[in-house]
Amino acid sequence: MKYYIIAGEASGDLHGSNLMKALLKHDKRAEIRFWGGDLMQHVGGILVMHYKERQFMGFAEVIFNLRKILGLISFCKKDIETFKPDVIIFIDNSGFNLRIAKWAKAQNFKTHYYISPQVWASRAGRVEKIKRDVDAMYCILPFEKEFYKKYNYDVHFVGHPLIDAIADRNPVKESEFRKTHSLGNKPIITLLPGSRKQEITKMLGVMLSLVDDFTDYQFVIAGAPSQDYEFYKKFIKQDNISFISNKTYDLLNISYAALVTSGTATLETALFKVPQVVCYKANAISYEIAKRIITLKFISLVNLIMDGKVVAELIQGDLNTKRLKKELHAILDPKKREQLFIDYFELEQKLGGKGASDTTAKLIVKAISS
Repeated sequence: MKYYIIAGEASGDLHGSNLMKALLKHDKRAEIRFWGGDLMQHVGGILVMHYKERQFMGFAEVIFNLRKILGLISFCKKDIETFKPDVIIFIDNSGFNLRIAKWAKAQNFKTHYYISPQVWASRAGRVEKIKRDVDAMYCILPFEKEFYKKYNYDVHFVGHPLIDAIADRNPVKESEFRKTHSLGNKPIITLLPGSRKQEITKMLGVMLSLVDDFTDYQFVIAGAPSQDYEFYKKFIKQDNISFISNKTYDLLNISYAALVTSGTATLETALFKVPQVVCYKANAISYEIAKRIITLKFISLVNLIMDGKVVAELIQGDLNTKRLKKELHAILDPKKREQLFIDYFELEQKLGGKGASDTTAKLIVKAISS
């Protein structure tokens, strides 16, 4: 059968690649055409468009790049018509994917969605459009099934794919990793400033402003695969900062603490049992718009899943050197760390066990075969 998959940014590429492996396992003759990244391309199939070519963060950035986005949507529709897939699989990336889903459903394509749009965060009215345009929804957060139930939309909770991604990795030995990257013996504080240029620009400078106050620790920037070192270099003023690209899991595996931009990385950090401070700062216009439509008490996935304040969140104006320094000191305290480890364990139990990608693939293959 023929599968057309649309994923955006690094996390979508990761989950898309694992889903592709599972689809090829359950459908030996699967033909896959996709929008994604390097990880998906490594699995096989035909890459149509790399996510690096369409990264826009926030409302303002989308508006400023609207012409380009509309062009990409038009191109995607034409490509789907040419390929004639048995099913289109959308992975997160709601701004783009829900527009394609509406068109695809009207063209009688089967539409499946893996990793739900965050309609529970804002504009819940979109659920009615999802019910109309999406044949099957596969959710990865435990509270999403109950959320959709309120709208009489039956969805599948398949567990979180990060459980698999982390469990299946091949961890390096800490001593070898430190030697390879000249990290010395100090405890490591990993900086995760995001994957988009807009995020890194807003976040990294504030994170690096703490370095001189924590000289007993080694600060390491986890470079995103979507960005080159040259972009990060202009933010680095001190000599005692390391930069390691595309090795986030290896870094988290040996980290003592982390400063993390809000997003999937907050959950990854928690699953590696690393105490963290969550950071978020957006374009001023985008933030003001978001503030008026987002109804959540928290922004990090850790706090949302636990339904309480487990990790500190510094948002917009609160993300400054003084506040960040205070919160970093807090997670270096042994008592605070002990409580975080307990909370992280509970969080992992809530996410379910392994097998999210495999479960989703089997459900998709079964649905389009019947």
